[in-house]
Amino acid sequence: MSRQESVYKRISALLEEEITSGKLKPGHRLPGEHELARRFGVSRTTIRQALADLARKQLITTRVGSGSYITFDNQPLEWSAGWSRALTSSGVAVESRIVHFGPVEDRQLGAKLGTGPHFIALDRLRIVSGGEPISLERSRVPLTDSTAALLDVDFRQESLMDVLTLRLGMIPTSSEEWIEVARLREDEAELLRRAVGEPFLLSRRALRDQHGSLMEYVASLLDPGHFRLHITFEREGWERRG
Repeated sequence: MSRQESVYKRISALLEEEITSGKLKPGHRLPGEHELARRFGVSRTTIRQALADLARKQLITTRVGSGSYITFDNQPLEWSAGWSRALTSSGVAVESRIVHFGPVEDRQLGAKLGTGPHFIALDRLRIVSGGEPISLERSRVPLTDSTAALLDVDFRQESLMDVLTLRLGMIPTSSEEWIEVARLREDEAELLRRAVGEPFLLSRRALRDQHGSLMEYVASLLDPGHFRLHITFEREGWERRG
């Protein structure tokens, strides 16, 4: 069994257990593909394989649904594992440059997110082939006894999501995202090589783990010349069969 097959089989088995245990009632709508991808830290392709496996067992059926996602040059991004991997998976050569990493104190953000004031900050500039900066991503992970280990990780070589899920055992189960337009401040404009006040797409996402605790908060400034918000209404939702 290949690694990809073992992953979707494991996800399928976990969802099947939730169905057969009664946690998901007949007619209950399953989370969307994007949400499931974020929960398990995998691509939508893997989630589709898991859902298809459940459908073959006649445990779930399709229903009309809706969704939204960010695109890069009109190509959908599988960003559940992070922007860098999403861009690379879409065939975009991207360099990630760390501009700040370390512990920070942010009482205002902590109060807003319902956490303590102490975070681990990981700020990264995304640069495409030719040296064009296309995004500035500021990640904040609550600083706890367990997450303190992140301070020893070389994120020039490793993925933050991989470390959170594979090493610390956190499972992303829910997220909330806000999209708006923001004008670049002086420090942001300098990093992105743009004019102060230039409008960029601002994505703010709060990702929570299986215990409902904040796993990561990330604010991403995205070049509107490349990134778009795409909203769909299509037959891709799933629900438990009656």
